[in-house]
Amino acid sequence: MAKWGQGDPRWIVEERADATNVNNWHWTERDATSWSKSKLKEVLVGLVVESEAGRCEISDVKHLEGEASCNSRKGKLIIFYEWNLRLSWKGTVKESGEKHKGSVEIPNLSEENEVDDTEINVSKKKGEGDVLKDLMRTEGTTKVREALRDYLKALKTEFTLGMILPTKATVGQELTAERKLSGNAVQDSVSPQSLDIVGVKIPTVKILMRETFNSPPDKLYRIFTTKELVQKFSKCPAVIEAEKGGKLQMFDGCVSGEYAELVPSQRIVWKWRCSNWPDEHYATVALNFKDMAAQTELQLECKGVPVSDEDSTRQCWKKQYFEEIHILLQQSKDNTE
Repeated sequence: MAKWGQGDPRWIVEERADATNVNNWHWTERDATSWSKSKLKEVLVGLVVESEAGRCEISDVKHLEGEASCNSRKGKLIIFYEWNLRLSWKGTVKESGEKHKGSVEIPNLSEENEVDDTEINVSKKKGEGDVLKDLMRTEGTTKVREALRDYLKALKTEFTLGMILPTKATVGQELTAERKLSGNAVQDSVSPQSLDIVGVKIPTVKILMRETFNSPPDKLYRIFTTKELVQKFSKCPAVIEAEKGGKLQMFDGCVSGEYAELVPSQRIVWKWRCSNWPDEHYATVALNFKDMAAQTELQLECKGVPVSDEDSTRQCWKKQYFEEIHILLQQSKDNTE
């Protein structure tokens, strides 16, 4: 097996923690279909356009068919996507207060066309309210195109994180640059031997969040440790093995990990990752339940989140965990009254 500095660079083997895709030469592929469906719904549902004529909002994604994938070869990323979407919109005419509904059709969102050239068709159910249809055709279409650009940007950056990995030469350059910036280039210089590093360090951040729930700690604790309750708030099949070393899988496999620590009604620690993170990279999530009489303050600490995924991870916890758990608790309260 060739050593560094010898032989064909295509077959040079780096010492890596993940031992994958040496020198970024070989073809690797990730299926982005499931992630894309969630992302498209995230960026499109709730879009609002408003004018003197009225107000319209994208209320739902009624049809979403297609696929997406990301590939890397010789250090280059290749993105494939092809989608057929039908969105529902609803609106209110300001002058009359009349409410109307309609659809937005996007028959071919693909890498073959620029977003500005992608066909977008707006329709409205029978009746008056054409001012709303005109609003959706103009400002609404513009907003939809912006959302599609956000999806594509996330697909090319957020989802593909870790597919093009730093080579050993890159790591050496970064280490040298860091030492020069710190003023320790002479005292702490890097020798060629010291570049034989095992693994590649991924820049990470720690996320701290707090959320108060109208629930006692024991009930909130059960929501994170009971399969049926997890499936209710996540609206997806889940794998929940609430014991030390037990598996965790949620949101159609977009989140996975294992339980590292469980203290009933007080604390849960997960080894936790998103599917688009670099292979085998996990964050450590600690959930602490603070009793506040009839309420519970959930204190979240998430250590080891890739820097480029900080915002999306915060949104994941806010939208997919906290907001959905609030809804589940309210439904439970309504059913008991």
